[in-house]
Amino acid sequence: MADSKFKVTIITPDGTVYDNDKATMLIMNTAGGQMGIMANHVPLLASLEISVVRVKHDDGEDEVAAVNGGIIQFDGLHAVIAADSAELPERIDVERAKSAKERSEEEIATAKKNHDSDELARAEAHLKRAINRLNAASKYSKN
Repeated sequence: MADSKFKVTIITPDGTVYDNDKATMLIMNTAGGQMGIMANHVPLLASLEISVVRVKHDDGEDEVAAVNGGIIQFDGLHAVIAADSAELPERIDVERAKSAKERSEEEIATAKKNHDSDELARAEAHLKRAINRLNAASKYSKN
């Protein structure tokens, strides 16, 4: 029987955020939709959306990371996520994320009032990142 485990590494410009060789499944949101991969999956290269990436293990303990865009490359035994930024739940400053969410919502309102589509797009991206960080911290953090 083929090995059912594979390695997952998440890297950012600041360094390695996550590295584990005991994953049984990886679930993420790509530009083409939500995708799950397991060991020996056909090789793939895909762009990632701002979302929570979930790493499943045999013991039932899922691990997650808030990933803010990037790409995934998978060769059947090793998934490498090269992300613009990524954080594990225990590293997320929840108060800072809440403040960023509030600021982004204010910026969206101002951009809409001023009919500034560039500023609106930036503010919406910031809001997505803040919500993603809050989701990872609240729904998936280990208590």
